[in-house]
Amino acid sequence: MAPEVKDLEIKDTVGKTLDGLESSAIDEQDELQGDKLVLNMGPSHPSTHGVLRIVLELDGEVITKAMPDVGYLHRGDEKIAENMTYNQFVPYTDRLDYLAPLANNVAYILAVEKLMGIQDQLPERCQYIRVICCELARISAHLLGLGAFAMDVGALTVFLHTFTEREKVYNLCESLTGARFTTSFTRVGGIARDLPDGWIDQCRKFLDEVEVNFDETEQLLTRNRIFVDRTQGVGVLPKEVAIDYGVTGPNLRGSGVEHDLRKTNPYLVYSELDFDIPVGTAGDSYDRYLVRMEEMRQSARIIRQCLDKLPGGPVNVEDGKTFLPPKDKVLSSMEELIHQFMLVTQGVNVPPGEVYFGAENPKGELGFYIHSTGGGTPNRLKIRGPSFVNLSVLPYILKGSMMSDTVAILGSIDFVMGESDR
Repeated sequence: MAPEVKDLEIKDTVGKTLDGLESSAIDEQDELQGDKLVLNMGPSHPSTHGVLRIVLELDGEVITKAMPDVGYLHRGDEKIAENMTYNQFVPYTDRLDYLAPLANNVAYILAVEKLMGIQDQLPERCQYIRVICCELARISAHLLGLGAFAMDVGALTVFLHTFTEREKVYNLCESLTGARFTTSFTRVGGIARDLPDGWIDQCRKFLDEVEVNFDETEQLLTRNRIFVDRTQGVGVLPKEVAIDYGVTGPNLRGSGVEHDLRKTNPYLVYSELDFDIPVGTAGDSYDRYLVRMEEMRQSARIIRQCLDKLPGGPVNVEDGKTFLPPKDKVLSSMEELIHQFMLVTQGVNVPPGEVYFGAENPKGELGFYIHSTGGGTPNRLKIRGPSFVNLSVLPYILKGSMMSDTVAILGSIDFVMGESDR
């Protein structure tokens, strides 16, 4: 029995020693952190709008530290681009901000065309149709963003209202591109096809209906006491901080900075169109909501002007070495057949050089940097995703907020993780 008693005494001594070490470590940690609580929000939380994980440090209900953890959707799009022709990469741009695929298509192709030096050769009809596509994408993305934002703070009816109109945008996309979600519509030197018969009338009908929806949404939210209390003065982002962090799009304009690439660095036919840039004053979640509401009205205004001014003519550059020649000519001309064979097998021949182009997407500045050594594939391609940059401000904007304000702030930033992670 003696050996057994001795073993028990040894075990008790060791256990007491370990307990003492753990207690001292915990006491030391309490002295360093006080009564802080570390909480993981996401990556599967419904209010993070995607697989975003935020490590929150809480002092009671107040956030003392917030660290976003991204990368759960990383697919290596930029590396994939190095092994594809320029046109083959268009479907991958659909998966960036997958709420605005048409706008992604246009931004990427404009970067390629700038590198080739053919941006001034695009037919006017093509440019107007591209602008219509971009603004439809902006309305669609904002409808979902505002609907989800409102639902996060308790207004389910708004979500149902906005999704009804967004479904109509998808109907227009399906008629135009053949797909509702992954459009892959733009091509180097033009677009995949011209507008189908009756599409312009369908678009005008949608604009009439969606503007009524804008009014109804504002009646539900803008003076709603609960919504105002949940958003006004919450998540304040001063303009100096927004500029320092590189924030763009409605989040930057909500902080009072009148910066919009469609005005400051106009592309396509935006310089010929009349529209206003909505700007906030307080830089809080409520201002970001108001900016997006007015942006949708301005997008509808832009589309109406494009439909009124839409010229006739071709929608693609008439260069068989840049854009696939018509099928009838391919079947009757050896030169056109060779052009098609070269474009399909090797891609459009882009000269050596490097270029950056940024477009004003619904989430902010979507930029593409392309480095070419010549030939049909890029040597390097880098994507500036506005959602990724906008998320970098979370440690600043969440600090000092209440835990319950987190979902409202995230909804007001309106990000897409596919674009952030790429």
